[in-house]
Amino acid sequence: MKLINPSKYAIPAAAMTLAKATLLAGALLAIATAVALGEPIEKKGTTPYVTHFIFKPLKSIDISGLGTATTLEAVGTTQNMKGEKMLDKMSAHCVALNVASGDKKYIDGACVLADSDGDKIFSTFDTRDLDKSQPKMDCGTHIITGGTGKYKGITGSEPFACITMPAPAGPGGYFAMDIPHNTTWEIK
Repeated sequence: MKLINPSKYAIPAAAMTLAKATLLAGALLAIATAVALGEPIEKKGTTPYVTHFIFKPLKSIDISGLGTATTLEAVGTTQNMKGEKMLDKMSAHCVALNVASGDKKYIDGACVLADSDGDKIFSTFDTRDLDKSQPKMDCGTHIITGGTGKYKGITGSEPFACITMPAPAGPGGYFAMDIPHNTTWEIK
């Protein structure tokens, strides 16, 4: 087998520079991906984040003399208020029951947060469950009940507030809220 001597052939300098740059970029991308994928998630902590929700009323039942019960679906995205990775840029999907009976009004439900890897965090919430130690979080509490992937074994508590936002344009009775949370979690 005869080896090719590259010095005998006219390889334009620009092509060689491009080839070297491509190899270097590929190596850097591989290293960056390995570092990002290998970055461990904290096993416990406290994190403030906001979910930007759009609520869609699904069905409403009016009971004369008692009140109204409305099922809701909510979708949105999360934003970590410290710029940390935990609970940031996750999709949120919740189902809830909104009950209005006389002066009693509350919303109970369940949510799933999913990150870009498809790993999920599950929670339930109750607007009657208030954490009196956090008076600004005066709308209710999420209870983290578990998760998948990197969140497997997660538990925690998320007192939250409710900030009404302008309603989305168009028909359908949609409404919007920002929901700030103060989350304390642990992954066992």
